[in-house]
Amino acid sequence: MPLCRVLDERQSVYVDRHFPQTLSKADGYRYRVILGVGGNIGDTRRRMNHLWHYLGKLPQICRIQSGVILKNPPFGFHEQNDFDNTVIEIATSLQPRALLRLIWRIEKRFGRCRSFANAPRTLDLDILFFENYKVRTKELTIPHPHWSERLSVTIPLESLA
Repeated sequence: MPLCRVLDERQSVYVDRHFPQTLSKADGYRYRVILGVGGNIGDTRRRMNHLWHYLGKLPQICRIQSGVILKNPPFGFHEQNDFDNTVIEIATSLQPRALLRLIWRIEKRFGRCRSFANAPRTLDLDILFFENYKVRTKELTIPHPHWSERLSVTIPLESLA
């Protein structure tokens, strides 16, 4: 059963089975990456645990650690359920665009349908940081814009070892 700490009337921090968790150092991979993970459709915390296991089976990725889960209100489109958000640090040898394509496949596998900006979703994966890279293309911006202004990123990020 997850532990919960209420921060205020709209936000709570959860410690779950794999969140937070620290695994091995990632020898043999070129890059360290921080992924933002979120969702607000269905049992998102269960889905995050399934994602943690799924990432562990991918040869392109090595899981390093995960943060706490933050339950928080949506932004942008407000007429939807609250979100569960966390961060996962991984190692990979994929370049940023190749990692983005893999992330899109993972989201689709976990039931993500893209309908409109800030829409409800089963799983949302974002590349927050990719080493010290700076990328700005139509489909990818690294570091993720406005990450430092979002508690959905900063609170789980602060929980990393």
